[in-house]
Amino acid sequence: MRFRPCIDIHNGKVKQIVGGSLRDSGENLSENFTSDKEADFYADIYRGYGLHGGHIAMLNAGGTPEYSATKAQAIKALKAFPGGLQAGGGINADNAADFIEAGASHVIVTSYVFRDGRIDYERLDKLKKTVGREHIVLDLSCRFRSIPDEAGTTAGAYYIVTDRWQKFSDTRLENRTFDILADYCDEFLVHAVDVEGKKSGVDDKVIGILADIPYTVTYAGGVSALSDIEKIKSIGRGRIDVTAGSALKLFGGHLGIEEVVGCIQS
Repeated sequence: MRFRPCIDIHNGKVKQIVGGSLRDSGENLSENFTSDKEADFYADIYRGYGLHGGHIAMLNAGGTPEYSATKAQAIKALKAFPGGLQAGGGINADNAADFIEAGASHVIVTSYVFRDGRIDYERLDKLKKTVGREHIVLDLSCRFRSIPDEAGTTAGAYYIVTDRWQKFSDTRLENRTFDILADYCDEFLVHAVDVEGKKSGVDDKVIGILADIPYTVTYAGGVSALSDIEKIKSIGRGRIDVTAGSALKLFGGHLGIEEVVGCIQS
């Protein structure tokens, strides 16, 4: 189990947001924290602690005026910690190599490989050929969805969501999905979007699913106290990496990096 720090960037500023509030327009966004520091400030801190494998999340839609400012901040962070951070948000086969060349160890991809709600294997193959499987993280962030079955009973499952977590795909978060996609990536990132940014506790059910995944996977969402990290460690049997944002002192919370790392290593 490792701590994977984050740098979330929106409209060219480092922020922490409530995940489910994110929209293409950027309107009515629920923010926990907006920093007056630039992204490379945080990259320098992570480099100082030797925390490799953190992720940069560019939260603006690609092609928007705001995305350019957000991308510029991401590049600054990558250059401050070469090989130490992963970059995600608007990544596709045409621009993925740019981020690797700028210093990203991996690119993080979701929406590009889920077209019309389904896995697009042609795009996956193209991305793999462009930067190599060893440089790809697939983001299988999910939300719970209740669906009536044939008997009329309401059941539900966790489904992967795309386009800044606004759209449900037809792909469930389950072992079979990870087995299929493991040929195309080096590791996985999973945000439990229903609790992301709320500092209200982690999603036990998502963690339970990830506990049986035999691949490198990082869980994100809802960490608010050291007890949450202990819970992830226990349910995940020490196999699941974890990230935290809003709960950290760096982003207006109350947990220090030393506390988090110490809890993981204890």
